[in-house]
Formats: sequence, structure tokens, C-alpha cells
Amino acid sequence: MRAVVQRVTQARVVVGDRVTGHVENGLAVLLGVAVDDEERDARWMAEKIANLRIFRDAEGLMNRSLLEVGGSVLLVSQFTLYGDTRKGRRPSFIAAAKEPLARELYRRAGAELEHLGVPVAYGEFGADMNVELTNQGPVTILLDSKA
Repeated sequence: MRAVVQRVTQARVVVGDRVTGHVENGLAVLLGVAVDDEERDARWMAEKIANLRIFRDAEGLMNRSLLEVGGSVLLVSQFTLYGDTRKGRRPSFIAAAKEPLARELYRRAGAELEHLGVPVAYGEFGADMNVELTNQGPVTILLDSKA
């Protein structure tokens, strides 16, 4: 499982003319599921996201976690995180999981975050989405459950 994690002051997903998810002061997480991912990858990812110390403390250092600051997560499915561009000019997505596995593990990651006490807003799985966000810092972290 791979994730691009961005610290945000606000983020939202728009599908057509409706907002499917919106958060303020937290994280926007683009999440990709691989063909060999399992529930343990979703648990690992949720734990890592909830406890990643990328929020400022009183001294301005990145020492506080999402749980400590009471932030929320906007979780967006993103199969293109598994795009392989080593050959040619068109990415190959062979390593990206397809439904139903991808949907199931995307939902599981969100449920694990919620179980940890993190409020989660969602994109719409499989939809053509517009993701709007204000990256604070900017802070952007890459996570991989297999690395």
C-alpha cells in the first residue's frame, strides 16, 4: 500500500457538482492499493498516518501527530501511485489492485483510522474526482507498507 500524505489547512473532493468529502486542519491522503496488499497493510498504513509526527509543537518543530492535534483525514483512492514508468511513455498499472480488493482495502484503511479516533472524510472510489487542498508547510510525505 502506498500513500502520499500532505499536511493541509483544508482539503476537499468534488465529484461533478457535489462535495464528497471535506476536512480542515489535518491530512489529505492519496492511497494506492497493490495487488499483493492485505488487511495488515491497511492496519499498518492507518497506524503510521495517525501517529506520524508532522505537526508543529510549541517550539515550531514537527513533533506532534494527527491524534495529538485532533486533526482529520481526507482519504482519496489513487491507483496511479502504482504507475510504472520505467518503460515507454505510458504508465503500466499492473501492480495496482483492482476491485474488489482495492475498494475493500481502501475502506479498511479508513475504518482503521476511524477506530484509532481519527475523523475520516472520503473521496469516491473509482470516480473522476477533483481534489482541492491547501498544503501547509508544504509538508508532503511518501509512505509504503512494503518498504
